[in-house]
Amino acid sequence: MKRKKKKIPEINSTATADMAFILLFFFLVTSSMDTDTGIMRRLPPPVNPNEKAEDINKRNLFEVRINSQDYLWVKGAYMNVLDLKDAAKNFISNKSNNASLSDKREVNIPLLGGTYMASRGIISLKNDRGTSYDMYIQVQNELAAAITELRNELSKEYFGMKFTDLVDQEKIEAIQKAIPVAISEAEPENVERK
Repeated sequence: MKRKKKKIPEINSTATADMAFILLFFFLVTSSMDTDTGIMRRLPPPVNPNEKAEDINKRNLFEVRINSQDYLWVKGAYMNVLDLKDAAKNFISNKSNNASLSDKREVNIPLLGGTYMASRGIISLKNDRGTSYDMYIQVQNELAAAITELRNELSKEYFGMKFTDLVDQEKIEAIQKAIPVAISEAEPENVERK
C-alpha cells in the first residue's frame, strides 16, 4: 500500500517581500551619501542696473587663461599651475608697490587700525571649452589658496590667529573687507594659444 505524501502548507511570502522592500527604502532614504564635489564659493549679488560699472585699470587685472590642452597663461606668459598661488598672492598684496602689480585704495577698517590700504586687484579667469575639469579645479584651488593665505597672514598680524580659526564675526568681516575675493570668471570660450 502506497502512502500518500502529506502536503506541507506553503508560507505566503508576499508580506516578507513587502517588508524587505520597505526596509531597503528606509535605509536608502536615511543613509547619507555625500558625494557632492564642487567649489565652495558664494556667488556675488546681482548687479544693480542703476549703478555705473567701475572702469578697471589694466594694471589691476590678473589675467588667467587655460586652453584646451590645459596650458596656463598668466598675464600673457606660460605658467606652471604650481606657481599660480604665489603669483596671485604677489599680485594682490603688492608689498613692494610695483607699478606692474595691483594698485591700492584706502579702506576704513577700525579693527585694523582705521585706514587700511586694500588691493584693487581683480583676478580674471577664462578657460577654453576643451579645458579638462581637473585642470580647472587645480586653478580654482590655487587661486582660493592664495586668498586664504593672504587672509591668514593678515589675521595673524592683527589678531594673533589664522583667519580660518576666527570666530568673531566682526574680525572675519574686517579681514574680508581688507582682502576681498575678487575673482571674475568669464563664460568658457576658445582661448587657444600657440
